Amino acid sequence: PHVESGLFTFIGATTENPSFEVNSALLSRAAVYVLQPLSEDDLKQIVALAQAEQALPAIENVAIDRLVAYADGDARRLLNTLETLAMAATQEKLAEITDAWLLKVLGERMRRYDKGGEQFYDTISALHKSVRGSDPDAALYWLVRMLDGGADPRYMARRLVRMASEDIGLADPRALRLALDAAEVYERLGTPEGELALAECVVYLAVAPKSNAVYKAYNAARAWVKKDGTRPVPMHLRNAPTKLMKELDYGKGYRYAHDEEGGFAAGENYLPEGMPEPGFYQPVERGLEIKIAQKLRALRDRNASADASGGMDDDA
Repeated sequence: PHVESGLFTFIGATTENPSFEVNSALLSRAAVYVLQPLSEDDLKQIVALAQAEQALPAIENVAIDRLVAYADGDARRLLNTLETLAMAATQEKLAEITDAWLLKVLGERMRRYDKGGEQFYDTISALHKSVRGSDPDAALYWLVRMLDGGADPRYMARRLVRMASEDIGLADPRALRLALDAAEVYERLGTPEGELALAECVVYLAVAPKSNAVYKAYNAARAWVKKDGTRPVPMHLRNAPTKLMKELDYGKGYRYAHDEEGGFAAGENYLPEGMPEPGFYQPVERGLEIKIAQKLRALRDRNASADASGGMDDDA
């Protein structure tokens, strides 16, 4: 209420996404401004101003380019680095900061990356969408970006398993096995050798035929079960481990598919009594699912033939 009345003026800054980190009631009463990373030209102007105001040594153009790249759009990081370089250069009595000296001082570059925040999830989203979009180069780029930024390779392996299940599915069942193998290889070899297995998996997933038919079927089945009543299991499908259960007709009339023509009990019903055919699984015309769709059509034709002839398959 004090913000609404104007008693308090709320001004804040955060590197996190305010949608996740700021109270929704407060957020709805605030104007949000998104600050974008600075451009390379902006950062070079900051370097020039710092040189003029802080009396920094001369800096090679190549070194300036490296310094700007190291800052990764963050002026605060750039200024902190310049301050560190100025002290080190003064101690070593350098007249000029060269690229070779800069590289030695900075060490291995670490990109701007928040392992638990919005940028983390944006980057994994980009990787997932690149795999789904069948772009192996983009998928490799985002994988390496995450590994370079400090993402746990085990987390990456788990995400690859999810991608194989969600976006490739039965269009290429080998994808899931390859993802599991990549995860196991990383566990055995660790970093950096094991990361190559993750890269191999990413490329395979990206170029594999795509299908989300199983993913959609699973979600449709979950939605159906959630809204539907608890239908009883048909008697012929029930387990009958005891004499009493058999006397109560548990399992009576069940047809053992292996003893039927072609290993298929045409006309047999496996859904609860009165439940219509839901059609959860609809294979796509890609990869192995082309053959799966053909097989399902043939089986459904046999079911229809059996129903028309009173329960016996004409082909039997």
